[in-house]
Amino acid sequence: MADREDEGTAPHEDEPPRPPLDEDAAWAALVAGYDDEVDPGTAAAWPEAENVPVQPPDPDPTDPAAVNTAPPPADRTIVIHPVISGPRDYELVEDDEDAHFVPPEPPPLPEADVTTKFAWIAVLGGPLLLLAFVLLQIELTWWAVTVGVGGFLGGFATLVARMRTGDEDDDDDPGRGAVV
Repeated sequence: MADREDEGTAPHEDEPPRPPLDEDAAWAALVAGYDDEVDPGTAAAWPEAENVPVQPPDPDPTDPAAVNTAPPPADRTIVIHPVISGPRDYELVEDDEDAHFVPPEPPPLPEADVTTKFAWIAVLGGPLLLLAFVLLQIELTWWAVTVGVGGFLGGFATLVARMRTGDEDDDDDPGRGAVV
């Protein structure tokens, strides 16, 4: 480790070694001098703008001469707003027809054939198989990686290949004109 100056080692050859710093004594001196006032001849350690002005002591409330009867200074103003109706005072007119909207039943999901079901099982099951092997800290063998990655890629390719293009419904459209 590097030598430190405060541990009594000299950084240069020509300087005499200093005794080690007594940290407990230094802290005790700081705590003892916490409330001491600064000598009038010394410079302040911070700018004058940051000094807090000294407040005069509060006058004795029992002394009638000490009670200030002057009005408060004019630099303060109090603005009193009149009470008016605002946007929070607005009330909605109740309409019974619109108050109870019930959405219609959603259409049933289309029936999927067996090939689509197995493709979805492969797309979701392949990564889940690999994740299970990793979480259970089982060694990934060649067959597990092949089934996981191959199942995902095969299922995804099957789902993409079986997607509807939308042209099937357009063949029966009589407004397309003559088909030759």
